[in-house]
Parts: sequence; C-alpha cells; structure tokens
Amino acid sequence: MVCFCFLVDQTRKVRQTKPVAGTCSRCCRGASVADMMTSTRFCFIPFYWTSWRAIICTFCGSVLKSYR
Repeated sequence: MVCFCFLVDQTRKVRQTKPVAGTCSRCCRGASVADMMTSTRFCFIPFYWTSWRAIICTFCGSVLKSYR
C-alpha cells in the first residue's frame, strides 16, 4: 500500500495599513484598514496568491470585516 503525504499551508501578510475611525468590538482598541495578501503553498512552492482589503484591530489583530 502506498500513501502520499502533501504539505499545503496558507499564510496571510499585511502589506499596508491606514488608520480608520472606530474601535474594535472585541477589545475596544483602535482599528485600521489593511491591504492583505494570502498565499497558498503546496510542498513549499507558492502557487496561488490573492489580495484583499480588511479592517483589522491594531491591538489583538482580529479581522473585523473583509472586502474581497
């Protein structure tokens, strides 16, 4: 019997942020608009990228709202 194992992972990176009026609903700290980039790797080779915009908390890092 042959068994194949493949490693697939996904990473999110914040490319640019701008402050926004408002606070986080979880920790009541400041929020910012961020340009995010998600890359998916298969066996350590990146093969898919997507860019999107999100409102994130500057303190706890949670994504409050995303725009794809």
